[in-house]
Amino acid sequence: MTLEYFIRRVIQFFVIVFLAVTLNFFFPRMSGQDPIREKLLQLEAQGVSITGEGVEEFIASYNTKFGLDKPILEQYLTYLGQMARLDLGQSIAYFPQQVSSLVLSAVPWSIGLLLTATLMSFTIGTLVGALIGWGNAPRFLQFIFPAFFVFSAVPFYLMGLLLLYVFAFQFKLLPLFGGYSTSTLPSPTIDFYMEVFKHSILPALSIVLAQTGYWALGMRSMMVTIEGEDYILQAEAKGLKKGRIFFQYAMRNAILPQITALAMSLGTIISGAILVEVIFAYPGVGSVLVRAILGFDWFVIQGVVFLIILTVAFSMLIIDLIYPLLDPRISYRGD
Repeated sequence: MTLEYFIRRVIQFFVIVFLAVTLNFFFPRMSGQDPIREKLLQLEAQGVSITGEGVEEFIASYNTKFGLDKPILEQYLTYLGQMARLDLGQSIAYFPQQVSSLVLSAVPWSIGLLLTATLMSFTIGTLVGALIGWGNAPRFLQFIFPAFFVFSAVPFYLMGLLLLYVFAFQFKLLPLFGGYSTSTLPSPTIDFYMEVFKHSILPALSIVLAQTGYWALGMRSMMVTIEGEDYILQAEAKGLKKGRIFFQYAMRNAILPQITALAMSLGTIISGAILVEVIFAYPGVGSVLVRAILGFDWFVIQGVVFLIILTVAFSMLIIDLIYPLLDPRISYRGD
């Protein structure tokens, strides 16, 4: 990899982030809605009395406080400056709480749950898919894994509802919702961590069951495609061990599309499997985003989407830069 290529890719990264962040600013404003007024109307619909002569002055003062009364260009320039400083602003619904504190308090929950579940499903699915495609899978896997292929067509949230019904409603083996019990105070103790683990089993299992078949199906297809390649035949003709051919020749070449898909999956981890988090009332970023959408909280929505943009773009940049390490045949010198 040349320095010129590295600089070009980094510049592309910032251009993509800039364009995505610009869309992130303009899309909510294209609706023509006033988030302060909409929030008050929502409170009124919930039975909170907000009528009175001072309502318009209240709306105007909060629009001024959030800078929503300024010209759109000035708002945009202020927004770009804040994003460059990673200043996500203040929440409308939870004013004066900072958006960054809301999001950062939820990030560890999403990363802990979804990173573990995604990596587990990727590892299991990729390895088993490679074995099935290569024809060396144990017989019990050949009988079990078709069920996972079926599960791959089931969305996360439907799988979550099914698991919730069976293991929480019917057999009452696992908790119904939350990241931990409502009667428990968070503390750095073994008991608290075990409770968090127990509450994460069902949401994590819904993701693993739904994703494992997807990874296995993709890997099996790639293994079947490369099975008759010249380098595989040459390795077999040399008398190399089957294990070495499988891992160093077959899997190493077949796994590249899987790595790209994994990078995109990891990039979206910060947003969470939104509906899974909602179903299980899990305190992750996905739940924060849903509450912000329902509460017309523009700045929280912008903050969460901004972090998603950064993580996706950064993960794709990293995978683009390490591709030559995964496959020496790839060279960027001619780009």
